[in-house]
Amino acid sequence: MSASTARVTAVDTYDIRFPTSRELDGSDAMNPDPDYSAAYVVLRTSEGGHEGHGFTFTIGRGNDVQVAAINALREHIVGRRVDELCGDPGSLYGDLIGDSQLRWLGPEKGVMHMAIGAVVNAVWDLAAKRADKPLWQLLADADPAWLVSQIDFRYIADALTPQDALELLTKGKQGSTERAAELRRRGYPAYTTSPGWLGYSDEKLTRLAKRAVADGFTQIKLKVGADLDDDIRRCRAGREAVGPDIRIAIDANQRWNVDEAIEWTRALAEFDPYWIEEPTSPDDVLGHATIRRGVHPIKVATGEHVQNRIIFKQLLQVGAIDVLQLDSARVAGVNENLAILLLAAKYDIPVCPHAGGVGLCELVQHLSMFDYVALSGTTQDRVIEFVDHLHQHFLDPVVIDAGHYRAPAAPGFSATMYQATIDTYTYPGGAFWVADAAAAEDATDSEARS
Repeated sequence: MSASTARVTAVDTYDIRFPTSRELDGSDAMNPDPDYSAAYVVLRTSEGGHEGHGFTFTIGRGNDVQVAAINALREHIVGRRVDELCGDPGSLYGDLIGDSQLRWLGPEKGVMHMAIGAVVNAVWDLAAKRADKPLWQLLADADPAWLVSQIDFRYIADALTPQDALELLTKGKQGSTERAAELRRRGYPAYTTSPGWLGYSDEKLTRLAKRAVADGFTQIKLKVGADLDDDIRRCRAGREAVGPDIRIAIDANQRWNVDEAIEWTRALAEFDPYWIEEPTSPDDVLGHATIRRGVHPIKVATGEHVQNRIIFKQLLQVGAIDVLQLDSARVAGVNENLAILLLAAKYDIPVCPHAGGVGLCELVQHLSMFDYVALSGTTQDRVIEFVDHLHQHFLDPVVIDAGHYRAPAAPGFSATMYQATIDTYTYPGGAFWVADAAAAEDATDSEARS
């Protein structure tokens, strides 16, 4: 079948889960036992050799609900012409956001919104593969006016107009060729959270923090918020491990009330934290503003759980954050993240994306690299989070070199998992989970016999 008549023929979904809770990888004050998981989607087409891969991230239970939400979008996608879909991903984005009955479940928030993000990201993956470019380059090479056409300005036009966006993107084109070459040469700055999971011992924290510095990272992050005495001890251990010149960010994962956040952060100020991340509910715009005033000069960062561009707009309008942490799979995909990147550029706030999880590093690197090459034009005070878990399951995994993300060269959004991973870790019927259930049953039988 010719490319011009090719269509989407199927939307396949998978509930993929990894048992990360067993080593306490990913543990924090609000999520003590996460099993990193992906509600995974593959867009099959009648065009030989091209598929679109996408996912949204969860931490175990409820991943099946997220998969069901993606399945509810199938009728909007199957049968669409591939040329039209990839030439204008915003058309699908608008249709999914605009479905009045699905919209009632949000609107533009929660499980349904994240499902839309998984599908929209899969479309961009397909578009980049067909263009034979990594996504960051596809976006950086795009005509500014076309990029503006991909953005939904509803609810944000009081802060960012289409004309604002066009001016920012047009300006961002200046020098983009040179910056793309520099990106390929040096990469994009990273920081690591790998030493800082709350369930790790002080010995493991210290060992991993020292390794991070030896590997070239100039910033690490420690989880806080469960117990102040523990946090003081752990922050002291971290600071002693890395010395005075390495930035240490701290992350409370939404644990505190507003006054508590100010008091707790001040109690950790002696360890010179660079930012306090998610100090309170991600929906509390004014609370973040109060905290920012109360903990200055420690910076306030948030965004991992911010549900849409409208909340980001408000955080920026009231001066509630110093660092914007967009997430590649929390909002409705690339289209909405373009709007968020432009809002950050308009307000001159650095973007330091949330990553970690499963596959989030693979995705979000493309957004930051586009931002550097063709929008903000800088990496000053900008770093992408890196967590050293589960990259081996992707065909095009992130590569970290001297504390920098290497620019992906393979076409697509770096979202494609190995089929063997899908077969092994699909829940509950994958090979790992079947064997795990059998082992648990044998252990129960053995205990009963004894």
